[in-house]
Amino acid sequence: MTTTEIFLIALLLIFTAPYLIWRGLRTDYYAPLVVVQIVCGILLGPGVLGAVFPSYYSFVFNQQVIGALNGIAWWAVMIFVWIAGLELDLKQAWARRSETGVTAGLALAVPLAFGAIVAVGMLQFPGWAGPEGEPWQVVMGIGMACAVTALPILVLFLEKLDVLRQPLGQRVLRYASLDDIAIWGVLALILLDWERVGRQAGFLVGFTVATWAVRALMQRLQERDRWYVALIWLAGSGLAADWAGLHFMVGAFLSGAVLEGNWFDRKKMDLFRDHVLLAIMPVFFLSTGLRTQWDVGGVAVFAAAATLLVASVAGKLAGVGLAGRILKWEKGEASIIGWLLQTKALIMIIFANILLDRQIITSETFTALLLMAVGSTMLTIPMVTPRLKKLIGLSAKAG
Repeated sequence: MTTTEIFLIALLLIFTAPYLIWRGLRTDYYAPLVVVQIVCGILLGPGVLGAVFPSYYSFVFNQQVIGALNGIAWWAVMIFVWIAGLELDLKQAWARRSETGVTAGLALAVPLAFGAIVAVGMLQFPGWAGPEGEPWQVVMGIGMACAVTALPILVLFLEKLDVLRQPLGQRVLRYASLDDIAIWGVLALILLDWERVGRQAGFLVGFTVATWAVRALMQRLQERDRWYVALIWLAGSGLAADWAGLHFMVGAFLSGAVLEGNWFDRKKMDLFRDHVLLAIMPVFFLSTGLRTQWDVGGVAVFAAAATLLVASVAGKLAGVGLAGRILKWEKGEASIIGWLLQTKALIMIIFANILLDRQIITSETFTALLLMAVGSTMLTIPMVTPRLKKLIGLSAKAG
């Protein structure tokens, strides 16, 4: 068979398996399609499909096919991260900076600390730190992975819960937006390469100047042209950031964050995000699954994932709960916001992919973080739905 035919077989697996599971088992309540796609990526990887059917796995996922899939996955996730940057509403965050700062700060710092403690424990055993990872980078990376909130997936969940455009939904987005900025800032710190510090400083200066020029250009363009120019800006920013040693995903996020969301029609942006999720992000999930490994032992990987999940959820709930006490929220609000903000999914997986690319963590650590992200995301809707109904009922009763 030709490489093209084998590539199309891979695409059939990527799109068919998740859909059949999602619809056949009716998993939407506890495992939306995006979560099923991530799980199927793991199942189609070397740890499951490769172990059960090694010859078939090596036939379908050969080097040529993997190279083609990786190219699609890189562009898909760059677009997705660009959308995440574009959807940041920093004006609202600044207008309510006191409340937003306290909540976002505690929602980030407490789970980061919990995750860092777990990471220190993991480093007492071999197999978790990558060959290029300094201990502080591994600890900070794992800790930040526990603190991440997946802003794009959070938007989808808020839509599903019918609170996206309500005050509660907008508050949660403000908190997640500030944490999103912190995530990419910490990633840039972890990736800081003293041998390339000149390039990185040059990137920051050049990006600042280019941002001024692009923003001026965007305001003069019609919306139709803005979409096209934005994709050129995305590719250029990713290239410049990767050349500087900061990884193309940092450039992708920054290229969206410096633009104004109101320059693009909101409905079109929502449709664009949905289409990216539908048509090309499943390829990223598969390429992510192909990187999972269990060489330190399946039990050890699952144990690490479970411990990280506890640290992540407990840290997020504790941090948001403390913020609720300081800000004197209504009873039940902190629990709902905490469970929403602990959603991991895509942003954490992207974050962990970058750490793996730079060999800061091993494939086993990546697998544990991936499993933690899946578990975290699957918990969100089942835990939030009854609490949200109760909060609405209490508000109605009080009114």
